[in-house]
Amino acid sequence: MVLESLVPVKLAEKKPIEMLPLAFLYATIGVFISMWIFPNNAGLTMVFFTVMAVLPLMVHLIRFEEKKLFVRAHEQDHHKRAMPFFVFMFLGIVLAYSFWFIAFPSNLVSNLFNIQLNTIVQINSKIVGDFAGGYLVSVLLNNIKVLAFCILFSFIYGAGAIFILTWNASVIAVAIGNTARNIIAAIAGTAGAVGAVQYFSAFSLGLLRYMIHGIPEIGAYFVGGLAGGMISVAVIKHEFLDEKFKKVMVDCSGLICLAIGLLLVAGLLETFVSPFVPV
Repeated sequence: MVLESLVPVKLAEKKPIEMLPLAFLYATIGVFISMWIFPNNAGLTMVFFTVMAVLPLMVHLIRFEEKKLFVRAHEQDHHKRAMPFFVFMFLGIVLAYSFWFIAFPSNLVSNLFNIQLNTIVQINSKIVGDFAGGYLVSVLLNNIKVLAFCILFSFIYGAGAIFILTWNASVIAVAIGNTARNIIAAIAGTAGAVGAVQYFSAFSLGLLRYMIHGIPEIGAYFVGGLAGGMISVAVIKHEFLDEKFKKVMVDCSGLICLAIGLLLVAGLLETFVSPFVPV
């Protein structure tokens, strides 16, 4: 596949920042193809097209990480290079969706991101009146449920967690874009004109508000998805409960514990830090 061959797995690990523009390209192509072929259902099909582009690279990465577990057994942290790869890939997708959410006219935005906008309304309606401790518990329970789905999807489909992660990226991107558009509308109502600086400032504030807790949260989902994918590969390649299989399971258990720890950090940031970012 042409898109898959743009960045090989080894290069993606060595220079993970290259995944940022590549993921932006994947998501942008998904947006325009979905508007062209499925204009009435573009909000969901753009996620599918993005997943189709990212999936082969994710499958190769999971297999590469499982292989490293035995080839580089002397290293303490076999997967430290994979984490920046995941972060930059997610950021690229978020930046693409949020950019087009801000750039497109309102009528096109409401059609293209209709499902994501409805999802945000449903989420907000569930947390009205829920404060501090109760909100933290609600966030943690929901995030752990998503983590469980990421592990399960990756176990069953190899790299199936990428669909959940791309969908979450689209929802977060719409939340960022919506925040930015509201700020821009407020500036336009006061000053009467909006320049490039105001657009950049509004987008930066929206991005900051959601990425403070979004990076550790999505990092946790990627780590969980990696663990589930490696377990899936181990089940296929190794005999049940032989030494290699046990080694993979121990390694994946550590990854899952790391993911839960990241979710705890993300939950605390979302409850006590993100709401106080001025927008």
